[in-house]
Amino acid sequence: MTLSSVWSIFTKIIDICVIWCMLYYILKNVKNNVKMLLIVKGVIIVLAVYILSELLQLHTVGFLLTYVFDWGPIAVIVLFQPEIRSFLESIGRTKLLGRHKVLTVEERERVVYEIMDAVDYLRKNKIGALMVIERDVSLQEYIAPATKVYADLTSPLLGTIFFPNSPLHDGGVIIQGDKITCAGAVFKTSMDPNLNKKLGTRHRAALGIAEESDAVALIVSEETGKISIAVDHEIHYNLSLDEFRMMLVEELKPKTEIFYDADGAESEGDTDER
Repeated sequence: MTLSSVWSIFTKIIDICVIWCMLYYILKNVKNNVKMLLIVKGVIIVLAVYILSELLQLHTVGFLLTYVFDWGPIAVIVLFQPEIRSFLESIGRTKLLGRHKVLTVEERERVVYEIMDAVDYLRKNKIGALMVIERDVSLQEYIAPATKVYADLTSPLLGTIFFPNSPLHDGGVIIQGDKITCAGAVFKTSMDPNLNKKLGTRHRAALGIAEESDAVALIVSEETGKISIAVDHEIHYNLSLDEFRMMLVEELKPKTEIFYDADGAESEGDTDER
């Protein structure tokens, strides 16, 4: 085997790997973006109808669809420009190496304890709150214009930020690892027509960030004191305190757990996928 043939095989392998990586990140981000998912579904339906028209010899339908294919890409770019821009931005915000910090078991337990203590206080006193926990998709777009905090995550600090007379009360808090990165963050609200009309701006903002990223959004209603979690472009409304805690613990679990045996040696094991 000559050097040129080896190089040719190597470049083909690289070519295939690059294509697969591109498809993986595109499909991953489409899955987390409801609007782009609807566009993809629409394209698939049009293609299915065109194939069916060819098989059944539906010449009129096929003739009309040829015009759709000719002008469709331009129409999609014009009509869905905001969604396409949001999709490309979400790809750019994705961190290839994962989260800022994978919490240890002890750190994760402390984060859950502090959040639950704050949530219990806020719901009892009907103080509205929105806390967003960053995961693999970077939220730097929302952190940059917000008020920087960079402090340890504690229940008293969360209570102070969301106190009704606080200037940061109406915004959201962004949490990275076991730190509060910023407060007063403003998120894009969801335009989902199926969302309950009774839900306010906080719930719509929480669902909006859950639609365009993999973040976990925690909401306390100011009017009712009810607590909810928005994740994976879905909102889980009016949870009990135990349900809220269980879901929070599950979503904070890393993709792999780090264990230490009796000799102090480090080993890694897989956890269940979320």
